[in-house]
Amino acid sequence: MDQSQSQTDSDEDKAMASLLAARRCLTSCLDRSRSLASALSRAGPHLEEIKHRLPSLEASVRPIRAPREALMEVGGHIDRAVGPAAAVLKVFDAVHGLERPLLSGDGPAEDLKGFLDVLTRLEEALKFLSDNSGLAVQWLDDIVEYLADHSLADPRFISQLTDTLSSLKSGSGTNQNLPEPLDGGLLSATLDRLELEFCQLLSAHSNPIPLQPPENSGDTAIAIAPSPLPVPVVRKLSLILDRLAANNRLDKCVSAFVDIRGSNVRKSLEALGIDYLGSPLDAAQMLGPHVQRWGRHLEFAVKHLLESEHRVCTEVFDRRPADSAYCFAEVAAQAGILDFIKFGRTVADAKKDPIKLLRLLEIFDSLNKLRLDFNRLFGSKACADIQNRTRDLIKRVVEGACEIFGELLVQVELQRNVTPPPDGGVPRLVSFITEYCNRLLSDEYRPVLTQVLIIQRSWKQERFHERLLIEAMLNLVKALELNFETWSKGYEDPNLACLFMMNTHWHFFKHLKGTRLGDHLGDTWLREHEQYKDYHVAVFLRETWGKLPGLLSREGLMIFSGGRATARDLVKKRLKSFNEMFNEMYQTQSNWVISDKELRDKMCSLVVQAIVPVYRSYMQNYGPLVEQDASASKYAKFTAQGLEKMLGSLFQNKPKKAASFNVRHSNGKVNHAGTGLYRSTSTVK
Repeated sequence: MDQSQSQTDSDEDKAMASLLAARRCLTSCLDRSRSLASALSRAGPHLEEIKHRLPSLEASVRPIRAPREALMEVGGHIDRAVGPAAAVLKVFDAVHGLERPLLSGDGPAEDLKGFLDVLTRLEEALKFLSDNSGLAVQWLDDIVEYLADHSLADPRFISQLTDTLSSLKSGSGTNQNLPEPLDGGLLSATLDRLELEFCQLLSAHSNPIPLQPPENSGDTAIAIAPSPLPVPVVRKLSLILDRLAANNRLDKCVSAFVDIRGSNVRKSLEALGIDYLGSPLDAAQMLGPHVQRWGRHLEFAVKHLLESEHRVCTEVFDRRPADSAYCFAEVAAQAGILDFIKFGRTVADAKKDPIKLLRLLEIFDSLNKLRLDFNRLFGSKACADIQNRTRDLIKRVVEGACEIFGELLVQVELQRNVTPPPDGGVPRLVSFITEYCNRLLSDEYRPVLTQVLIIQRSWKQERFHERLLIEAMLNLVKALELNFETWSKGYEDPNLACLFMMNTHWHFFKHLKGTRLGDHLGDTWLREHEQYKDYHVAVFLRETWGKLPGLLSREGLMIFSGGRATARDLVKKRLKSFNEMFNEMYQTQSNWVISDKELRDKMCSLVVQAIVPVYRSYMQNYGPLVEQDASASKYAKFTAQGLEKMLGSLFQNKPKKAASFNVRHSNGKVNHAGTGLYRSTSTVK
């Protein structure tokens, strides 16, 4: 029983222990359930977050949903494509690192060399990007195409990559084929700063400076000239142009250079007074002093201004001769070189006129003196317009000068039948031609005219001998001789014709003796004209004033045979005849002219000597017979002093307008030649 009781107690203990163990297990499970519930409660938001992230995770995982073996096979291809792209991105990052030194601060104005060094690094980086970005994009495009062909990635992912690569391939580049997004406009902005610095440097050192006009130029205005560029400035401008040229950005600087330097040269010329180049001119202005000014101003423009500008262009565009030539041509044109040529062309196109020949020779001489300078300065293709216009001007000048010179003899002969001067003075044609020929034979014009004639003959394949020039001048004088022989026959009064011949022969002798033309005519020819003058002086005196002394005859007055009353009547009669003839002759000859003062004084002296002594003696002897008469004033009208004064006032030149002889053109039109150059003594009408 005891054994059985013990067994029972043992079973109860085991059951209790099992219950306690079960209790502890349930308690532990309950605690874990509570912990799990708490964990589940805390995990809810995380699960919700995971739920929201699953689509993006799915998209990220989607491109590599291919089998492992396929992904392993394509891995090498991807690495080779991504490597160049990574290098391009690295350089791109370096490019953006250059933005601050290139776009901030004073940049090229503060440190041009440092600025250009940074720009060089930018250019090298952009060149790398230009050379490699296309290749990197192509490699990426190839690998994307491979992924698509082998279905190794999600189609949507492939489409996005394809669109991105297409955008890169089609992007416009600021540096050759460089896509614009990669450059960001940095190079363009940097070059803009360089262009601005070029313009500022050039403007700051291109202000006109005072310059004295050439000696003996006749210009009183102070000239100005563009300042030469200092060597450091030239060096900076050259360096800037190098970088701009490397990037095909020269146009703006070239245009600025032309505007700045050209306007300064123009100001320099305008300071001398060149308004006449663009103003409409009448014939007198065109053939007057403007041509001499034109020659001086053209020489100053070429030898001083354009010569300096040519040197500046050469120095600044040192390694770009084509740009240098273009800039100089444009600067010269803007400065007004074409205006000078146009003015010469206007003179060459003016109506034919003997004075025009002198102006044409002056224009040719000016151009010929500058021939070497023109060939050197304007010899490039860029100056073709200037060359062509200059050649055309020279051709017109040569042809025009030769045409006028060749027609001089014809024009003189055409004057043969015109009316001679009504006052008997030297015809305008005679004085003009003699002075004109001497000018053509002077050291100023003869060499130029000879050269012009040589050139014109060479164009015709003909030879020119200088003797032809002298013969042409002598023929003009011979034609003049025939002219005034003909003119002398046109006078109704033979005494006036005699005075005319006296005037003309003396003019030939006096005004040609000791001159170039007179030397060629010879002493014998000159003496003949002097002798002709003396002959006509003698004839004129004999046929005019020489007749007056004979009217004061003493016949019948010596012994007063008829008484005092008879003598008085004879004296009155003879004085009346003398007075009437004297008045008539004086009134007539008061309108006549002896052009030369020396000849006029001599003639008046001869007339006085022929008349006054005879009159004085007559009046001393017989004047008392009539002086006491109530009508004495009718007969004793003159005193000896009064006669001398009146006779001394004869043959004076009369004030008159400047005149010229007529020039008849081949078309029948007539215009005046030599207007305003020489003061006329008479007019051939």
